[in-house]
Amino acid sequence: MRDFHKYQVWQRGHLFALDVYKQTKCFPKEELFGMTSQLRRASTSIPINIAEGCGRRSDAEFAYFLNVAAGSASEVEEELRLSCDLGFMDETVTAQLEKEVKEIKAMLGKFIETLHL
Repeated sequence: MRDFHKYQVWQRGHLFALDVYKQTKCFPKEELFGMTSQLRRASTSIPINIAEGCGRRSDAEFAYFLNVAAGSASEVEEELRLSCDLGFMDETVTAQLEKEVKEIKAMLGKFIETLHL
């Protein structure tokens, strides 16, 4: 089994999820069970799936969870854009978060390529 704490992609994903939580604190109260919840769940899914994959025994299983994390990152990208377009976040914050999630996705893709499948 792998120690997920040692992977930079997990570390960045963890910090990214914390940033998303901070930014969504200011979302409208009526969005608590809508966009706020959706964005938080998708962002936390990134490091959670990396961690879960580390608990699996084969590279194929690990790669599966890394792919799920990458899918969640794509979901977050769209939710960030929607949040900005709906006026819940400003463009500067959105651009920062979009840049970070794209970098995490790229890291996940490279990581998956290194696994011997």
